Amino acid sequence: MNLMDKIISLTKRRGFIFPNSEIYGGLANSFDYGPLGVELKNNIKKLWWDMFVTERDDIYGIDSAIIYNAKVWEASGHLKNFTDMLSDCKKCKARFRPDKLDNPKICPNCKGELSKPRQFNTMLKTFLGPVEDSANTNYIRPETAQGMFVNFKNIIDSFYPDVPFGMAQIGKAFRNEITPGNFIFRTREFEQMEIEYFIQEKDWEKSFEYWLEQMKKWMKKIGISEKNLVFKKIKDNDRAHYSKRTIDINYKFPFKTDELYGLAYRTDYDLKNHSKASGVNLEYRDKNTGESFLPHVIEPTFGVDRTMLAILLESYYEEKIGEETRIVLKLPNELAPIKIAILPLIKKNALLIKLAKKIYNNLKTKTNAEYDDNGTIGKRYRRHDEIGTPKCVTVDFDSLKDNTVTERYRDSMKQKRIPIKDIEKIII
Repeated sequence: MNLMDKIISLTKRRGFIFPNSEIYGGLANSFDYGPLGVELKNNIKKLWWDMFVTERDDIYGIDSAIIYNAKVWEASGHLKNFTDMLSDCKKCKARFRPDKLDNPKICPNCKGELSKPRQFNTMLKTFLGPVEDSANTNYIRPETAQGMFVNFKNIIDSFYPDVPFGMAQIGKAFRNEITPGNFIFRTREFEQMEIEYFIQEKDWEKSFEYWLEQMKKWMKKIGISEKNLVFKKIKDNDRAHYSKRTIDINYKFPFKTDELYGLAYRTDYDLKNHSKASGVNLEYRDKNTGESFLPHVIEPTFGVDRTMLAILLESYYEEKIGEETRIVLKLPNELAPIKIAILPLIKKNALLIKLAKKIYNNLKTKTNAEYDDNGTIGKRYRRHDEIGTPKCVTVDFDSLKDNTVTERYRDSMKQKRIPIKDIEKIII
């Protein structure tokens, strides 16, 4: 079993990620996040928000809708440019991205002949109102960026920021991907953590390098090894229609080296086009000089789902313990879904259970703690190793006599006795 298969198996078995609509045969490349997956995902997003919004004075957070006025997509260039080159199978009528196929002329399903590639828009179309006609056609957002550009004036008017400043949001985006795949790496519904950082044009190169360094700090913070990263400068003819410079931060996934994050210099493309299309002046007026100008933009983009996949891959370890193989997720402590587990040594002793639940009830208001009495103590240790719980506290018969418990460390499996009154001091 390869590493990706092991990750997929573990995440389903332990309640991180489930196939969507599984009882009905599923929906291709669509996934639901279970109790532990939600916690891990929320921890990633919180850590990102703390680093890039809460701890800074120059970033303003927003949460925009996923459906905008359709004119937004016309002004942004998405209706014209947000396309993929696709080929149709002349035999089974399936559609593929030829650049993702081993043989771009042969259907991977039925071995039929593929047509010449044609342009197809990859936005998901919908209709607003009771009538499904062209007048009510709209699109579900394929990126979170435009929600920040169309709210640029609102931030200026409400908060009077100095340039440079940024806007940030975390949210869902949707793309009608023809060749999704590789678990949660490429799906039609995904989540982004994104920043639009507004600058003066003359500062774009300095700002670009600054944000590249910030992205490197973030990756180090969440435990992504530099040896697994490849920084790829995108050529002129391969860049998105709005970009003057783009660097893809690629990760060495087991299936291939592919994009984890992106950093783009969007110039003043978006504000200029929205100003022209809407008739609203989106220029920024400098409070000190009185100068008015359209800011340029540096855009760091982080995929939540791909971040989670990279973290799982970095954290997965197998270790031989005697005749047994121990599986452990060595997650960074800040990201672990469960921070501490309280385990009575055996389930059938009322006094042990009473004391363990008392300790748990005290901790659960302070951190993400879990009470666990299901199975033998050895099996419970292995479960918490697999889900990445940094510390377990075991309540045993000595605990009833001397008010001490056993503290166990996930990574080393070392144990030591500590007073019950000191448990709060070990909370991560």
